[in-house]
Amino acid sequence: MGNSALKAHLETAQKTGVFQLTGKGLAEFPEDLQKLTSNLRTIDLSNNKIELLPPLIGKFSFLKSLVLNNNKLTALPEELCKLKKLETLHLNGNHLRQLPSAFGQLSALKTLSLSGNQLRTVPTQLSGLRHLDVVDLSKNQIQNVPDTVGELQAIELNLNQNQISQISVQISHCPRLKVLRLEENCLELSMLPQSILSDSQISLLAVEGNLFEIKKLRELEGYDKYMERFTATKKKFA
Repeated sequence: MGNSALKAHLETAQKTGVFQLTGKGLAEFPEDLQKLTSNLRTIDLSNNKIELLPPLIGKFSFLKSLVLNNNKLTALPEELCKLKKLETLHLNGNHLRQLPSAFGQLSALKTLSLSGNQLRTVPTQLSGLRHLDVVDLSKNQIQNVPDTVGELQAIELNLNQNQISQISVQISHCPRLKVLRLEENCLELSMLPQSILSDSQISLLAVEGNLFEIKKLRELEGYDKYMERFTATKKKFA
């Protein structure tokens, strides 16, 4: 892409606060964006070939939304964690194996999407994020859900299409969790904590495509309590 085209994009971004450059085969994060660290609220560089997010990302202190779906990122810089106003982070379809250790400092984060990466566990850093609403970890290589999940503040957790065979009973202690998606995993019925049904806030549990028949779920203790929550929520949104 020519410099003049980039310049035009930068001029627009300066006025709108939005820099969007998708599907242009970019191999790296445009350094020229540094000139707009105080202007930009949204950066969308999806469908490119970016392998590295430079440390300068930490300078965009007013950034609310960062979208880097379908790039070639294998890691994220610690500097990303300085973005105190960031509310939306979409990193679907990259090659991420873990999150930066300071990720819990993204205190304004509401939506986190990491579908189609190479995560092997639910990152413990997520437990520190107080305003999380939606976490999408579908299509990764997650095999178990650890005890730290009990501190997760999310309303919806999507773990579809992983390799999960074990889930910590702590998941039923999530204070705000209403929607739990576990479709197409490796769960035996005996590995599904019954407290999810009997003793949690969860009102939508999606478990199709595991190692048990769905109708067996109805035989579990607490299923009627779960159905009460399910029905009450349905009425609310009807």
